[in-house]
Amino acid sequence: MKTSSITTLVVNTTTYFFKDTTELIDFKEKRIDLYEYARYGNPTTMALEEKISVLEGAESTLVMASGMYASNVMLLALVPTNGHIVATKDCYKETRIFMENFLTKLGITVTFIDSDDIAGLQTLVNNHEVSLFFTESPTNPFLRCVDIKLVSKICHRRGTLVCIDATIATPINQKTLALGADLVHHSATKYIGGHNDFLAGSISGSMELVSKIRNLHKLLGGTLNPNAAYLLIRGMKTMHLRVRQQNSTGMKMAQVLEAHPKVSRVYYLGLPSHPEHLIAKRQMTGIGGLISFEIDGDLKTTIKFIDALKIPYLAASFGGCESLVDQLATGIWDIPREERLKDGFQDNLVRFSFGIEDFEDIKADVLQALETI
Repeated sequence: MKTSSITTLVVNTTTYFFKDTTELIDFKEKRIDLYEYARYGNPTTMALEEKISVLEGAESTLVMASGMYASNVMLLALVPTNGHIVATKDCYKETRIFMENFLTKLGITVTFIDSDDIAGLQTLVNNHEVSLFFTESPTNPFLRCVDIKLVSKICHRRGTLVCIDATIATPINQKTLALGADLVHHSATKYIGGHNDFLAGSISGSMELVSKIRNLHKLLGGTLNPNAAYLLIRGMKTMHLRVRQQNSTGMKMAQVLEAHPKVSRVYYLGLPSHPEHLIAKRQMTGIGGLISFEIDGDLKTTIKFIDALKIPYLAASFGGCESLVDQLATGIWDIPREERLKDGFQDNLVRFSFGIEDFEDIKADVLQALETI
């Protein structure tokens, strides 16, 4: 669609017409490229997909209604009945639920390993027919990362696909496909969109793999609304500026927190104390604005700290312009405490997503809140 508009046009339509039957048949026989129905494609959405592909260095990208939907469709499209998945133990809770409670109905089995268990991954792909290795890198909330080059090399020797959820890394801080992964997944709701005002997900990779996912997506119908696609395109224009600020604030606040006597532990890949610091240093150009840390105290002490903060919103997401904070124990209060502790979610664990506010303002707010406990 040619236009002199500076901004991408939003095409709000469910269906497209053909000028005559000859054009319709030419389209059906793939002699011409046109749009037919919104579930199959939209000019605004296609423009977004092309932009993400350029950012990721991908042949193709598919954008969908949410990050959760995107990962689920990818799994359903690429893992055959009775296939096997290897994933990391600290993957997104609801992705793990989908794997354990739904994919098992299709005969698909899943093995969960620690992020740093390279020997375990090697044993699994060598001794089993593993269809896919799927992990976040970095993970949420402990910000573990995998050596993407190494795991890709191990998996590809045995024909195992590698999909990395790089939502926390962003396409700015990490070129996931260039490191060797077959696919990169994003909850575009987070850093790519960056304004906390829509849901979206994306999968980027080769034309062959993304086409397989696209074919199933057309059947399941989790289509991204073109208005949300426009908001995502708008958000991408400032992503490098937002992420640069969040990288800076995140690094400086991690150092402040690690040095504070009322903080017992900080999880941030930019700190030398993090076990995967050197891996992150090799494969990332920035670490981002998401930090997890443990208050030197119990549940009530941590609640007191959280409630004393003035700038961040108490909310369970990350990657937007506004700073958000949540105490993991209260955020997943519906899960029994014994299960939370088993997964490492101590009562004093805090996740802080730093936005684009002035660093000195954020620092002052965090320090005053720590002084209340």
